[in-house]
Amino acid sequence: MTARPSWASAREIARDAAHALATEEVRLADALGRRLATDVTSAQDIPHYASSAMDGWAVAGPGPWRLTGSQHLDDGGATVIATGGVVPAGTTGVLRREFGSVEAGLLRRTADAAEGEPGPGTHVRPAGTEAATGDVLITAGTVINPVHLAVAAAGGHDSVSVVTRPRVALVLTGDEVVDTGLPLPGQVRDSFRYQLPAIIDGLGARVVSTVRARDTLADTVAALGRIGAAHDLVVITGGTGLSDADHVRAALGELGATFLVDSVAMRPGSPSMLARLPDGRLAVALPGNPLAAVMGLLTLIDPLIAGLLGAPPRELMEVRSAQPVRGHPTATLLAPCVLVGGVAETTQWRGSGMLRGLADATAVLVVPPGNRESGSTYALPLPWC
Repeated sequence: MTARPSWASAREIARDAAHALATEEVRLADALGRRLATDVTSAQDIPHYASSAMDGWAVAGPGPWRLTGSQHLDDGGATVIATGGVVPAGTTGVLRREFGSVEAGLLRRTADAAEGEPGPGTHVRPAGTEAATGDVLITAGTVINPVHLAVAAAGGHDSVSVVTRPRVALVLTGDEVVDTGLPLPGQVRDSFRYQLPAIIDGLGARVVSTVRARDTLADTVAALGRIGAAHDLVVITGGTGLSDADHVRAALGELGATFLVDSVAMRPGSPSMLARLPDGRLAVALPGNPLAAVMGLLTLIDPLIAGLLGAPPRELMEVRSAQPVRGHPTATLLAPCVLVGGVAETTQWRGSGMLRGLADATAVLVVPPGNRESGSTYALPLPWC
């Protein structure tokens, strides 16, 4: 275990702790947002036949042309064709509808048409214009978007091979947490059960079970036992401190977990932990304060899920801070900010128990230990932005 690693080191440890999961074949209808495991190649030419790019007439040779309706044109012949229609054999070009006039079965160019129009191949889309059989259409590692689905279908595919989505179990601790209504003094509303599944889903994993644990060692151990082994990652919220009411560290120890990260030199979110359970599954414990928990998620869970998907971690971007930000003496400061034109403006509400500043943010400003003046620095874009 690395004793209280830096923020950057903790992200590297989390990324290296995970190994890409197995692959699975899914229907195109279920592939949106999934990460491709193998290249998608075209099973046919795209388009697979020569087609018209315009409504009008397929013609052969110079005009005027006789309308034949035939699917094989001899010199001087023409036939009506629609956009996307199969170009008859013998076609030299397509005359656009607005540039042609038919009288007594004879097609002529209008006065608006250029002399010699259409030239050879005009408004004809040859077979294989976009791709030839065997061309790579979508490379492995791509996260499938709606247009990728259409491209794969055009290439003749009904399904694609993707990396299995990591399965996540949530263990929510806290006797003071209430699910509905207005909390009484000493109580807090549960923000985690709405927020965490949505963020985790956006990172490419999915929460498949949620259990609650009371603030006792026995109940925390029992809750971790109830989730079973059908998960790749366990995420625990709250109870990561060192007070008499915090039992997550002891519970993981009692289960035989090996700690990879016991805490992180960052603010907020320092008491975030990463451990490996005896069966090989990974567990991340997040602080109970809402903003601190999301900072812990971005530090440990974000790169860990990327590792499970075989994806590179999200990279920092260089930005300029709009105002001086006083860094923590010994820890990386993480401050929600809004990026506009490469300039980072920190938001107003940045306390570890506050979420309004994060809700308005598009990134997190990363301030190394020590004081820092305004100027060149780095930010981590928020995954949902």
